[in-house]
Amino acid sequence: MKLSTLLNGVDVLNTFKDVEIEGITDKDKEIGKNTLFICINGDNFDGHLMVKKPNFNAVAVVTEIDLNYPNQILVENSRKAFSVIASNFYDNAHKKLRLIGVTGTNGKTSTSYFIKNMLENMGVKCGLVGTIENELGGEKAPSQLTTPEPMELHSLFNKMVKNGCEYCVMEVSSQALAQNRVYGLEFTVSILTNITPEHLDYHINIENYIDAKMMLFDASQYAIVNIDDENIRNNLDKIKCNFCTVSTISNSADYTAKNVVCNEKGVKYEIVGMDCIGRVSAYCVGQFNVTNTLLAITALIKSNFDFDSILNSASKLKNVKGRAEKVDLPTDFTVIIDYAHTPDGLDNILDSIKMFSKGRIITVFGCGGNRDTSKRAEMGRIAGEKSDVVVVTTDNPRNENSLLIINDILSGLNKSKAKLAVIENREQAIHYALKKAKKNDVVLIAGKGHEEYQIIGDRKIPFDERKIVKDFINGQEWL
Repeated sequence: MKLSTLLNGVDVLNTFKDVEIEGITDKDKEIGKNTLFICINGDNFDGHLMVKKPNFNAVAVVTEIDLNYPNQILVENSRKAFSVIASNFYDNAHKKLRLIGVTGTNGKTSTSYFIKNMLENMGVKCGLVGTIENELGGEKAPSQLTTPEPMELHSLFNKMVKNGCEYCVMEVSSQALAQNRVYGLEFTVSILTNITPEHLDYHINIENYIDAKMMLFDASQYAIVNIDDENIRNNLDKIKCNFCTVSTISNSADYTAKNVVCNEKGVKYEIVGMDCIGRVSAYCVGQFNVTNTLLAITALIKSNFDFDSILNSASKLKNVKGRAEKVDLPTDFTVIIDYAHTPDGLDNILDSIKMFSKGRIITVFGCGGNRDTSKRAEMGRIAGEKSDVVVVTTDNPRNENSLLIINDILSGLNKSKAKLAVIENREQAIHYALKKAKKNDVVLIAGKGHEEYQIIGDRKIPFDERKIVKDFINGQEWL
């Protein structure tokens, strides 16, 4: 493809030589024949410095500063240019899809899957971009980031279109918004699930984090927001597009869930809105899934689908992998795996378990290394207040000392009345919890959810908690 074609829609500040481009990258190790290199000034490196390397041989570079390179394209913002160039390279496939974006601290994955599954239940082919995996209308692709970098993202859109998708629902992370990974996209409907402190190691403070989330609505035709969340209520003035509100507690919302029933089988409630009223029943465990399903249903109402068809489709919903996921076991106690890795997430899943648990709650959790440290003590406090037994262990320690992470967690447990165990090895911690479990108890294994690996140092080690639980229950140790 000609460079001039790729630059359609990019504000170029200089003249350049129009050449044939076969590949596009922002990583110098991926430069091949006729490659366009995008200079990104990132958190850990500056791509502009790569151009100075002796063997650097890209056919052209996109840059924010004059590098005196033989064929350079000067732009004000390389990240924005990258997104437009990637879109052009993949035939602007996103324009052939109706995009539904979901952002928020918690609930993005479940809400996204609920929308996708309801659409497919109604006969509409839908792709998905998200944390667990990417679904492309008949084929799947692994997920490395919640919201991929531009080349991967637009490649996914292109495959969805080729596979006959009409819609794409995608999780949109705060980092992706701040880094302009979704620049140039237009969302038919966007959803904001909630906002609690997260990724402050990246955003520095909650105000920056909120502002990043709100960027999604600058590229949306319509927004749906959960006003049960205080941070959302306090920032409604930042939403620039038309929007409606949902709530599980307030009659002032445009769509409200009333007469809510939550138990071990799922959720039931009445949805009462400005233009509808109906009964919702879904096999999704957890009070938080009242909000998640309400948001998903409202998104489809605002996408002009038949209301009765939406409710019928919602009745077939089930919990998403790693989200309040009950492990199928031949035991008289229950094991639930959940992705809760924030204070709000842990608080929500424990509250939901309390609603149906007839025995003790045994919580196994840790916190990730090289990530926001401020949440560790708070998660310890929540686990201690809402569990009968707490087993503190590792999560993904990465390059941080596991015992230092655990000590941060323990600082929030110093006033807890729960029985406490500290077991650094996560598999051994799970075994310990299973040994302690009695009839009617619930063992919550929190933090990793859908992940089937553990990151220790720079290594990704296979670690499937479902398999660990089942192997232990079925093994000699249990017998």
